[in-house]
Amino acid sequence: MNALTFLLAVALAVAAVLLVPSFRRPLLTRGLFATYKRILPQMSDTEREALEAGSVWWEGELFSGDPDWQKLLRYPTPTLTTEEQSFLDNEVAEACRLVDDWKVSHELYDLPAEAWRHLKDKGFLGMIIPKRYGGLEFSAYAHSQVVTKLSTRSSALAVSVMVPNSLGPAELLLHYGTEEQKNHYLPRLAKGLEVPAFALTSPWAGSDAASIPDSGIVCKGQWQGREVVGMRVTWDKRYITLAPACTLLGLAFRLYDPDGLLGARKDIGITCALVPYDHPGVDTGRRHLPLNAVFLTGPTRGHDVFMPLDFIIGGAAMAGQGWRMLMECLAAGRSISLPASNTGMAKMTARAVGAYARVRNQFGMAIGRFEGIEEALTRIGAYTYLMDAARTLTAGAVDLGEKPSVTSAIVKYHVTERARQVVNDGMDIIGGKGICLGPDNFLGRAYQQVPIAITVEGANILTRSLIIFGQGAVRCHPYVLAEMKAAQNPDAAAGLADFDRALFAHIAHTAKNGVRTFWHGLTGSRSVPIANVAEESRRYYQQLTRFSAAFAFLADVSMMVLGGGLKRREKLSARLGDILSQMYLISATLKRFESDGRQQADAPLMHWAVWDAMYKAQEAFDGVIANYPSRFVAWCLNRIIFPFGHPYVVPSDEVGHQVAKLLIQPGPSRDRLSADCYVPATADEPIGAIELALAAAIEAEPIEARIRSAQKAGGFEGNPLANVRDMAQAAFEAGVVTAAEYEILRRRNALRDKVIRVDDFAFDFGVASAAKPATERRAA
Repeated sequence: MNALTFLLAVALAVAAVLLVPSFRRPLLTRGLFATYKRILPQMSDTEREALEAGSVWWEGELFSGDPDWQKLLRYPTPTLTTEEQSFLDNEVAEACRLVDDWKVSHELYDLPAEAWRHLKDKGFLGMIIPKRYGGLEFSAYAHSQVVTKLSTRSSALAVSVMVPNSLGPAELLLHYGTEEQKNHYLPRLAKGLEVPAFALTSPWAGSDAASIPDSGIVCKGQWQGREVVGMRVTWDKRYITLAPACTLLGLAFRLYDPDGLLGARKDIGITCALVPYDHPGVDTGRRHLPLNAVFLTGPTRGHDVFMPLDFIIGGAAMAGQGWRMLMECLAAGRSISLPASNTGMAKMTARAVGAYARVRNQFGMAIGRFEGIEEALTRIGAYTYLMDAARTLTAGAVDLGEKPSVTSAIVKYHVTERARQVVNDGMDIIGGKGICLGPDNFLGRAYQQVPIAITVEGANILTRSLIIFGQGAVRCHPYVLAEMKAAQNPDAAAGLADFDRALFAHIAHTAKNGVRTFWHGLTGSRSVPIANVAEESRRYYQQLTRFSAAFAFLADVSMMVLGGGLKRREKLSARLGDILSQMYLISATLKRFESDGRQQADAPLMHWAVWDAMYKAQEAFDGVIANYPSRFVAWCLNRIIFPFGHPYVVPSDEVGHQVAKLLIQPGPSRDRLSADCYVPATADEPIGAIELALAAAIEAEPIEARIRSAQKAGGFEGNPLANVRDMAQAAFEAGVVTAAEYEILRRRNALRDKVIRVDDFAFDFGVASAAKPATERRAA
């Protein structure tokens, strides 16, 4: 046998081992399978249910390394029905009119009674309930639109509507309730005869909700005059929205059956029940005050409260199924509620602060024209455009029947974080106007309450560091979950076969993405075919394809190198999640630009938002590689992903300038950006006054330009009225402006002064007290 023949035989043998499953499995896969099962971290039932909950949607395409952009573009753009649009234009607008947020948050500490009546009578609390039960049966998108508009008026108003239509009794009943439970409760919930709350969080189990210590013991007891098998439940919950006023309390607890009354299983598991607020032993009514947001929230407690098994949602057959129920329903609710409320807050900030920046003058110029202010306005505008795009795309996914668990975590984290930045930038622009609370302060309460959205429905730190990639790597990856299921298969032979198929498909997937990543890096991804998109956005699709391949490759290498240790390296996991998140947000923004008809006036918003997100994704790549435990692997990854350096720098100042101009100028782009904001038409309301002042300021600008020219020419020399406050009068007396022009300036001045005015109060803020007046204290 010559050397060539020998090498060929060796190559054929290696190929047979690698490519032929009947050879590969006993010689190679069996050992790898045993090792994999040994190092695979143990997974509890609750962890497994959380991982398997929901569905995989567009994020799965991003994880593939080669997204199908036509698939994204084919997703239907969500729209409202005639009925839903009428509700938004009328019932929702009326709800906003009935609420004065300053009175609600400073005087009433609750919505006014007429607002509550309106919400109940018009079906706000039953938007997700089917019409056959008396509900509105709105789409997820309509639900999102309603919450968005309410949020432009009052957080208490929005949350009071949002929670009954999110994760709570109605949602759980619809999916898991018995027919008897549905027929009894859903019509009452739809008509507002029942006010629901759902109690999950306890002092000892917040983000780690699966560890709730609240417990129920299966036992016998008296119910309606006879002995029945029931539960004796003890709980201590907090942060439960609507609990202080609820009439129907949803309750999550761990159920135990020590006497085997239901079967052999002693630890039945997390269970969900519905308990009337006036059931003996139920304690509700006390309130929390979260940063002066006065939506009703508070604790609920009970000790050894006996209740029949019929209280369990779904009846006794669903005992122990609570965690699965919650995980399956959470994705849909979290996809809508917080993204909608925070987008609404951002929309109002963009509209009001942009107008304020045109009305407010310093150094003889609208402050919105200063580059420093422009920088903040740019973020406000572009982030709001992106947030609304992500909100809409995700709500649309829910309407398509998806329960996008990973996507819901992405939009929850990134929409609330961008809302925080938007409101912070808004406060920086309006300055002292924002920090003095009062009826004319349109942003102070939003600034106070931003941390609430950051904290609830999964704290943002945990969502970023543990959930987005931690769950995404298993759920969205095309092969990881299959490998894990194979390792847990009690049939060893079937498990080995399944593992073999998944493993070698996974290896081929990684190799393909590695080659694709390097090629895209060498070519700048210009060879990626993209069709049916705006020419000006084509490069973004190509670059996003490059980032998708690089992300998929980096994720696989990280799981291979770090194994189960990746779960403990939360900073690396968080940065990998950042890459996935930014790709999703960019996808949503590009989709919006197409769905809106490629509005050229809006293009600066799209360009800046996409460029900024691309840059953030690039920084996240750098963060992973720079902190890789193996420096050799890090060096190799950097050369494969960025062979010629980084493709992105910070977004252009010129594009930012164009974005800022859109916010300070009335027009279609500003209206599209802030669509569905509640804007009162009267100057008696702070937002109404800003809108009127903006129009007046623009009308006065050419007149003011002529006055400045006259001033430079010395036309007002020696006139004591020639100051920033009284210049209009001086110009009129000097004949520089006509009487009609003077009236325009006077009206502008009156509206401007109202807008920039800061609230002040009596010494004791209107509250009778024993304190001495200031004059007496000074005399003493």
